[in-house]
Amino acid sequence: MNGNLTRTYQTPDGTVRWDVLGEGDPVVLLHGTPFSSRIWREIAPALARDHQVYVFDLLGFGQSEQRAGQDLRLAAHTRVFTGLLGHWGLDSPRVIAHDIGGAVALRALLLEGARYADLTLVDAVGCGDWGTGLFRLVRENAHVFEQLPVYAHEALAESHLRFASHTGYRPDVLAAHLDPWRGEAGRAAYYRQYGQLEQAATDEFQHLLGSVPVPTRIIWGCEDGFLPPPFAEQLHALIPHSELHWLEGAGHATPEDAPARLLALLTREFRPVAAAA
Repeated sequence: MNGNLTRTYQTPDGTVRWDVLGEGDPVVLLHGTPFSSRIWREIAPALARDHQVYVFDLLGFGQSEQRAGQDLRLAAHTRVFTGLLGHWGLDSPRVIAHDIGGAVALRALLLEGARYADLTLVDAVGCGDWGTGLFRLVRENAHVFEQLPVYAHEALAESHLRFASHTGYRPDVLAAHLDPWRGEAGRAAYYRQYGQLEQAATDEFQHLLGSVPVPTRIIWGCEDGFLPPPFAEQLHALIPHSELHWLEGAGHATPEDAPARLLALLTREFRPVAAAA
């Protein structure tokens, strides 16, 4: 996966860029914030040896279009995601989601009628009061942060990205993650997306988590500073048939911190829902 998404999907709020790798049963990878599909750069090619793997950048992220006035709420991302599933002709793919990608996947499943073969949530937003720390400060004061000088914004964005990883990034990898948020356009896009993320978007489905109808796996970095381990435990308790797996020495950016161990879990057989009842 070279990072260049070669295909496009048009939405009322702009162009989404996506790509597909490999052949076999379909797998869809959803990224979160402040990342893009590049977070799956180690995972997607490995899965593509046995699967048809779909990757895309959420609207306003990565290589997808960034512009003023975009609806970047989780409900809007969910509508785009369900539209992509139809565009791709996927009825029941496997879905693997990280960070706010988890909220998008859960909203689509529980509120929009999407169907999956199974679901994996990796350090994912899905329940509880997840908008904490710097995220909450930015969300509640986006109009102030968007006025930061570009150099100060880029320093903040880089620091935020660094905090997501427990092991650290190679310089070129960090630069690639930071690239969409550089300059005046990147600064505007960064605070535009954070300013529209709302706790209510997960409150709307949290009471339905006990009815998740597919095999579900939860994978969490033990050193996650964005969504500490109690979030994983709460999500596991709310989805009664779910599996919970810990990755020691990994932070929030699990696909970067522990790609081999994450891949080993992603390729395991699921425990059937019926057997866990």
